[in-house]
Amino acid sequence: MLSEKLLLDDETVEAETRTHVKVLIVPFLVGLAIMLIGGYFAGAVGDSGGGTPRLLGLVVLAVLFIWGTLIPFLRWLTWTYTLTNRRLIEQKGILTRSGRVIPLARINDVAYEKGVVDRILGCGTLIIHDASQQSGLHLHDIPRIEEFHRTITRLVLESHAPEARRDEQS
Repeated sequence: MLSEKLLLDDETVEAETRTHVKVLIVPFLVGLAIMLIGGYFAGAVGDSGGGTPRLLGLVVLAVLFIWGTLIPFLRWLTWTYTLTNRRLIEQKGILTRSGRVIPLARINDVAYEKGVVDRILGCGTLIIHDASQQSGLHLHDIPRIEEFHRTITRLVLESHAPEARRDEQS
């Protein structure tokens, strides 16, 4: 997921994830419905009018399929969260990539929320507050949320440990 060239010196990847696959249920159903409608439409219209109505209808359905199924899938595939031993990296975008990087030493609070469906599926929302002026980062539908939460909490505590040792020595 994260390219090796984006890692800093002595930085290692601790965890990589993307949102839970549940976000693809609706696009899958949309794609299935479009394919069923396309099959019915192609059979019902047949070769009437030299095949032009069928061709136009299938082009419209293909555009709807791309918009309702393919683009959501590509958005899910390219939206990743990478946790290293030094920072949390969010990357997203199909054609234009954007992202946010939060150094672990700047994170003040790590929390998570799980609704009823999330509890059944084992996912949840991770909420991270850092020392910046930006609002907290909400990572929605993270699979195995408890494991990810424990890992990031451990790394945040380790990143704050040198500060705690300096304060004790003063």
